[in-house]
Amino acid sequence: MWQMTRFTRWAALTAAAALLTAGCSGGGPSKDDAGEDDKASGAVAIDWGHCEATEDGPAPGDEWRCATLEVPLDWSKPDGETIDLALIRAEATGDDRIGSLLFNFGGPGGSGVSTLPAYADTAADLRERYDLVSWDPRGTGASGGVRCRDDKAIEAAESSVDWTPDTPAEERVFLEDAADFGKGCQKAAGKLMAHVSTTDTARDMDRIRQALGDDRMHYFGISYGTELGGVYAHLFPEKVGRMTLDAVVDPTADAIGHAKNQTRGFQTALDNYLRSTGRDPEQGSREIADMLDRVDAEPLPTSSSGRELTQSLAIIGIVLPLYSEASWPALTSALDAAQDGDGTELLALADGYNERDASGGYGTTTHAQRVISCLDDKQRPTVEETKKLLPEFEKLSPVFGPFLGWDTAGWCHDWPVPGQFETPEVSAPGAEPILVVGNTGDPATPYEGARRMADELGEGVGVVLTWKGEGHGAYGSGSDCVDSTVNAYLLEGTVPQDGKVCS
Repeated sequence: MWQMTRFTRWAALTAAAALLTAGCSGGGPSKDDAGEDDKASGAVAIDWGHCEATEDGPAPGDEWRCATLEVPLDWSKPDGETIDLALIRAEATGDDRIGSLLFNFGGPGGSGVSTLPAYADTAADLRERYDLVSWDPRGTGASGGVRCRDDKAIEAAESSVDWTPDTPAEERVFLEDAADFGKGCQKAAGKLMAHVSTTDTARDMDRIRQALGDDRMHYFGISYGTELGGVYAHLFPEKVGRMTLDAVVDPTADAIGHAKNQTRGFQTALDNYLRSTGRDPEQGSREIADMLDRVDAEPLPTSSSGRELTQSLAIIGIVLPLYSEASWPALTSALDAAQDGDGTELLALADGYNERDASGGYGTTTHAQRVISCLDDKQRPTVEETKKLLPEFEKLSPVFGPFLGWDTAGWCHDWPVPGQFETPEVSAPGAEPILVVGNTGDPATPYEGARRMADELGEGVGVVLTWKGEGHGAYGSGSDCVDSTVNAYLLEGTVPQDGKVCS
């Protein structure tokens, strides 16, 4: 069966966006262990060795080293059963080394081991003084990565599950699919299912810091990685070093609030895209929504081995190129083809988002994403509650509103484990200044989240840097102002004035 997806990923999307331009939390626990003595924790040094190829790609170059680190399965039982986390590192190139810089590229569910080597050119200036380090968070990649369905079942359901159900029969299939997915995750994850929360991973981060031999956590979090960074700062404020949060998740929003934020964000990005083509955003959005209605009634043919473009896949195909302004021409071509009755290009874009390769194999980022977020989120809207919200979602966006509105009912429907919190706790009194970077054109994590994150971190802690740009994330996206400001902060400790704007 098919799986729904929330649009908060980053890591997998960067690779997909590159292909397009080339060719086409946790808040429940208190700071009870914030002052834990590193030596008493039992942390051990990491034994780095040669990196092997991963499920997502070939082995990286010789400058990369990989390792595993043992951490408790259940942090409330630190001496109990353990799991292994996969890590990757490239040592600093300069002599004036600061320490390690730990990266999380978002998701939740993205593999840091696979993504960091691809990101190394972007972070080349940072590598002069930092060892670049990342890891596969628990439940992802080589750290007990969860696969809830096999490839054949995923593809078979592309045409059988309507993510915006219009009839009682479609609603029944929609909910049965959601429940079935959760059962598959539980079977695959076993004991790990209840121990993959953002809080669990934040505690893993501190164990990684200790094993790396760093007194402070120097960190770069992107997309969901910003929520993870905020939760870490709450749990371990006195261990925060130089921390940058880019493409910021709003920590004040619950599950429905996030869905509304993303509906606004993607509609804003679509409006900006339509303006760039000389079209009126309202009229252009209505034309796209009408096309999606036609596809809902009759899927479009494609040249991809008899596969059809469903409405759900068409929406995913529209979403992907909105993550990067450089991919907007691919969106124009795909929309024009779809309006002419050919779904091939939109299907290819959807496949890029869903990590589907030419042989029909699918990645598992969305599997881990759902396992982690449904353990985090306590909110479980019913179908009746969702139906009352749909008019508001549709008013926010005729294109994305119905999809993201229905997602609130299906994402964690009948989930096997309860959620842990309504919103993550990220307050970090006493922490060093944390640089919070917001992009006014960000579709997946709208700009307003940056200011809210800074406010929640606390006075004197959260410092906002604004970029008036497009796409998901700001650093490395073409702004010399953003890059130089972030570099000065991470490399020299220069904290910019709160509210600085790069245009």
